[in-house]
Amino acid sequence: MPRVAIIGGSGFYSLFENPDQREVETPFGNVILEVGKVRDVEVAFIARHGRRHEIPPSKVNYKANLYALKQIGVERVVATNAVGAINPSIEPGTFVVPHDFIDFTKNRDSTFYDGKTEIMVDGRILRGVVHVSMTPDPYCPEIRSAILQSLSEAGVKFVDRGVYVVTEGNRFETPAEIKAFSFLGGDIVGMTGVPEAVLARELAMCYATLCLVTNYAAGVQGSRKLTHDEVAEIYERNLKNLRDVVARTVELIPLSRSCSCGKALEGAIASK
Repeated sequence: MPRVAIIGGSGFYSLFENPDQREVETPFGNVILEVGKVRDVEVAFIARHGRRHEIPPSKVNYKANLYALKQIGVERVVATNAVGAINPSIEPGTFVVPHDFIDFTKNRDSTFYDGKTEIMVDGRILRGVVHVSMTPDPYCPEIRSAILQSLSEAGVKFVDRGVYVVTEGNRFETPAEIKAFSFLGGDIVGMTGVPEAVLARELAMCYATLCLVTNYAAGVQGSRKLTHDEVAEIYERNLKNLRDVVARTVELIPLSRSCSCGKALEGAIASK
């Protein structure tokens, strides 16, 4: 079974030529995923928005996706996200590997531990309250290191850290919101990074993301209108580099985990 999974964001809807497509049942809904080889490494793949981009950011079944990956034995998750640049020094077409995030989502179910649903994590059944820590590393340092090495080898333009502000969507943000996010220290903004990162931590999985800047955020370049067409164009232009970087990242991820992600539930369980 695959130990590594890739969650593809906007514009990244498939990975394999002849995938083994599977439907995985979870308490949160069924998930269609693909399993195949990436440079001789068995990998699972989920298209976050569906193969035809039919699922908006606010309606993605994040809980089902992560739980399905956990059920089939995945320990490491590499995600991709299309984002806008809050920091004016980060140009469209630049890759960013965030080291932290700020959650401005509003209506998403962001925890597995609702006090009533039974969750199976590494052989343990939990159905209580759990408070996972997102410090010191909200994203897995081992996966981040692999992504950064892959980017360096690829010779593409990238920023090695940044704060990812996650909004509810589905609309783009207002100039006033972006100004506020900048004041709070945000570098990039998108709609899908949370609750994905949190849910992975709650399942003691490693998770990190590779972001591609597709546009300047609202107001960063005056009153210029933002469009999805612009986002899609920049993403498509950089898709080959994105795929290559992700594939090399999969190769570079260590076989065994020496990070603390697998111990995320230690000291976090308030009630069972």
